[in-house]
Amino acid sequence: MSRVYIYVVDRDLGFAPNPYHGICSLATCKPTIRNTAQINDWIVGVGGGRLHATGRCVYAMQVTAKITFNQYWSDPAYQDKKPVRNGSKKMMLGDNIYFLDQQQVWHQAPSHHSNVDGTINIYNLDRDTQSSQVLLSTRFYYFGSAAVDIPDDLLQALGYKNGRGHRVFPLDEANKLITWIERHTEAFNKVLADPFNFDKSSAHYSVRTNQMT
Repeated sequence: MSRVYIYVVDRDLGFAPNPYHGICSLATCKPTIRNTAQINDWIVGVGGGRLHATGRCVYAMQVTAKITFNQYWSDPAYQDKKPVRNGSKKMMLGDNIYFLDQQQVWHQAPSHHSNVDGTINIYNLDRDTQSSQVLLSTRFYYFGSAAVDIPDDLLQALGYKNGRGHRVFPLDEANKLITWIERHTEAFNKVLADPFNFDKSSAHYSVRTNQMT
């Protein structure tokens, strides 16, 4: 049976998730979700206090493909997902940043998760590569800074409250939430609004300090 993963989106730049180029991708952060979620499962990102969006839906994606970092890196279909740090905001935030070479050494492209000088941020690499899986969706809803308020009764029925980590529910328990999201047809496979933190697209994040610079 399919499942629904719900978690708090702490920062929303357009990096994790990355909703651009017709595909919503989750390729960094959330290694447990990336490891365990399967095709047809749903991932729902709910806003939190840092975004001043508690209880609002930032995005939802149904997993339509699950591939490895190396597949993501080498497949021509996903080349636009590679970051261009001197490009547009969308291109700066590309999340196709990892591959494992023949010597089993991880490489990290200059990106939001590298150091400011483009060198490898080992703390981010260690966290991100706890899973080598990338979740992709061609069935997604990205609201960004136009995040919509989820009716309280839907979250209360699940016993969901914002907090650390993520919660997992069988689809039949969370079906009313997914049905409610699917009614927002204006956001289907579209970026309805810029991310909350789009103005910080050139910043670099480090899990070591939990800060952007």
